[in-house]
Amino acid sequence: MSGEGEQPVGIDELLDRVRGAYERIGPREAHAAAATGEALLVDIRYAALRERDGLIPGALVIERNELEWRLDPRGSHRVPEATGHDLRVVVICNEGYASSLAADSLHRLGLHRATDLVGGFQAWKAAGLPVAS
Repeated sequence: MSGEGEQPVGIDELLDRVRGAYERIGPREAHAAAATGEALLVDIRYAALRERDGLIPGALVIERNELEWRLDPRGSHRVPEATGHDLRVVVICNEGYASSLAADSLHRLGLHRATDLVGGFQAWKAAGLPVAS
């Protein structure tokens, strides 16, 4: 967030800043991490995109507007998968932009291993990884 005296930034600069604070993950690495139980994949796409393009098998669907409420390990509205601040979460949006901002928000909640999928769901699909209709 911008403090008093700070100049506003554009979205491109903001994305560069937040992405510089953590290591993003590619589709194949995300798939492997989920398969071994090392990471929780979280799909934040809205319903119309999920209906149009399908789902990543095993990914937890939490729409963007509920993400922090559901993944805060100390929150009263958390999902059972929100087991602690060491949880490795891979946030997935459609193309990898909104997920970067979402991962930054999760970092602010103390989920220091949160990251996002480079290229989002579209990169996952283009890599030929599993998609369910």
